[in-house]
Amino acid sequence: MAALWTCTLLCGVLAATVAQATFSTPAVLILGPEVIKERLTQELQDHNATAVLQQLPLLSAMREESSRRSFLLSGLLDTILRHVVWLKITSASIPQLQLQLSAQDQELVVKIPLDLVAGLNTPLVKSMVELHLQSEVQAHVTATASPAGPALLVLSDCFNRQGSLRISLLRKLSFSTNLIEKQVTSLLMPALPRLVKTQLCPVIQAAFEDTYAGFLRLVRAPIPLSPGGLLFDLLSSAIEDSAIQLNLQAKLLDSQREVTNWLNDTSASLAVPALGSAPFSFVLRQDVLNAVVAALFPPGKLAVQLDYVLPDLAGELKSGIKGINEQAAGKLDRTQLVKLQTRKTPQLLLSQGGAQATQLIVLDLFPTNKAQRPLFTLGIEAKSEAQFYLQGDRLALNFNNISIDRIKLMNSDMKLFNPELLKDILSRILESTLLSTENGKLRTGIPMLMVKALGYESATLSLTTDALVLTPADS
Repeated sequence: MAALWTCTLLCGVLAATVAQATFSTPAVLILGPEVIKERLTQELQDHNATAVLQQLPLLSAMREESSRRSFLLSGLLDTILRHVVWLKITSASIPQLQLQLSAQDQELVVKIPLDLVAGLNTPLVKSMVELHLQSEVQAHVTATASPAGPALLVLSDCFNRQGSLRISLLRKLSFSTNLIEKQVTSLLMPALPRLVKTQLCPVIQAAFEDTYAGFLRLVRAPIPLSPGGLLFDLLSSAIEDSAIQLNLQAKLLDSQREVTNWLNDTSASLAVPALGSAPFSFVLRQDVLNAVVAALFPPGKLAVQLDYVLPDLAGELKSGIKGINEQAAGKLDRTQLVKLQTRKTPQLLLSQGGAQATQLIVLDLFPTNKAQRPLFTLGIEAKSEAQFYLQGDRLALNFNNISIDRIKLMNSDMKLFNPELLKDILSRILESTLLSTENGKLRTGIPMLMVKALGYESATLSLTTDALVLTPADS
């Protein structure tokens, strides 16, 4: 069974969420620390970061460090090093990453802890000496302007945090062991940070670049519509409250993948709610949703033989017309035809209490399917409840409870009359014909593969005054 989340049930959640900021962008994807850490951790694994740590040339780095010391001290250390026949990291792990907002504007600090065990062999000690090395690497993620394109995120200033390196024996063996450990530690303290800088930091850099590229691929993946598609692209990247914010432009494509509508209007605002505890949120501005609806069904015409499709409503309409003009009602036979023409596609109006769709309709009533002239032509401004819901991994929309706001007699072949007299019956005809046709086209929905691509099974929907917000259901 498809899970259903109506907008009205979630308006209370949105009311408690204060808008974080207002942007002039059609869509925004906000990726919280949880998502960033998860993706970066996976990329570090894919780039074999722990294998790089295990292959760090500790012994050669210590010898280089010893050569930098004064002659007297260097000689003592060389004597110690000559008795170290083997030194290698035997196990390496990267515990949970941490993210925090930097004191600098538009900067995020990534903290990468290192937990290492190094073993060394020396003829002075019968068993292997094991050292526990703990340290923390820091890197800064910043948003940088690009003269050739949108602002991008880059990782820089990767280094061992000063004072974070701690080295200790895993087990005490003897006085000579402690002496070796002390001398080895004095060399590793400066040597290991240099190794991390030259050999691990490039791996961290590559892992972040692939993480960021993965986020960009995610938002740039075409969303198929029928016909055509919806495509997002990056306008700018930013750091907001320990989160990555991708500001997006949008465009609609036809079935030939030609652009039919650029959605990059910067005069329209988009209020983005605070991320809160959600791992991510995807915010779509109202005009993007309207453009999607327009792509799914452009203005068109619909003809319905009421007596065959809706006989009860056909009888009520005939009775209503008889009360206005009995002679005109007598002209209606079983082939009477209602023709509906939508002048514009439905326009969505979003609010925290729900959503409405308005549309302009021209209605012609022909007494028979052979008649050349309609009995009358009406101009109708109608509105209906717009209900968004998620069906699997698709965002769907349904129109309910159509009502007529204004109705105007545009042409009459029977006599002038007040069309308000037919308002109730015409509302029911529109709901049974026009709305059912439109909902049939909307029912297929819009694929929203982003949720599963970010590792979540389901999502919830909510509305602001100008946008639809998608967040994971299990956040």
